[in-house]
This record gives sequence, structure tokens and C-alpha cells, in this order.
Amino acid sequence: MPSPTAHCLQYLVRQPNLPMANAWAHTSADDLVEVPLLGRISAGMPIDACLENGSIEVPASMVRRNTYALRVCGNSMVDCNIFDGDVIVIEQRESAENGETAVVMINGQEVTLKKLYIEKSGVRLQPANQHMAPIHLRNCDIQVLGMVMGVVRQPELTH
Repeated sequence: MPSPTAHCLQYLVRQPNLPMANAWAHTSADDLVEVPLLGRISAGMPIDACLENGSIEVPASMVRRNTYALRVCGNSMVDCNIFDGDVIVIEQRESAENGETAVVMINGQEVTLKKLYIEKSGVRLQPANQHMAPIHLRNCDIQVLGMVMGVVRQPELTH
């Protein structure tokens, strides 16, 4: 049985093989599973990794192996339908395809949420917001931590 607060939330699950801006489908709050809510992720300038201990209930359809959640802070991913205050559901992975939206650690201490592009000169972390500039780094400066599988949104945060 879903918790009473589950009915107040919107659950968006990522559909495979679609661009992120169009990849979201609503899913029901039936069959909820608890996953760890590990802290915050910047959708803007990278922030120091800061782990927290918490949890959140999400639909089982969002859960893969090694799944966790992070609260989004910032607006760099709005064109991918990920907004400040959303909770993103992440599948832990160590690699990403070109153009995938990933949780990335920079220099072993800062984390950010961006589209990842591998280029001849290194890596480009591209925001999904035309008003924000990309971040250019060397391959050795980044570590992919996971891929976005779903979004949990409060109704008042609907955009």
C-alpha cells in the first residue's frame, strides 16, 4: 500500500531510446520500493560531494541494480525536464554513452548532473539550459557515478 505522501508526488520514469527532453512517462505509485536518498546533486556549478543518510519510496519500475536517489539543486537541466527540488533516481554505473545525462564526480570531490560528451580534447559536461555554459575537462578529471532513471516531483514543483 503506498504511503499517504506518495499520492502527493509525481513519478516520471525514463523511457529508453528517446531524447531526455521527451523520455519521461508518468508511472503509478503502486508497488513502492524504498531506495537510499544519499544527498544533493548540483544542476549548475559542481558542489562538494556531501553524503546524507535518508530514504525515499519510488515505484519499483524505476529501480534497477544499485539504485539510489539524489535531490537536485539548480536549473541546468530544465530542458531535460529535471528541475530544482526534484529527486532523481540513479542507477549506479561507471560509464555513460555520448550524450547521456549522468551524475559525474570531478577531481574526486565535486559532483554535478550534466549531459556527457566525449570529444577529442577531453570531456564536455553540457547543461540542458541554453543560458548556461558547458564545463570542459580532461578525461582523467571525471568519474561517472550513475545514470538518471526517474524523477520524483512534488506537484507544486510541476513546470
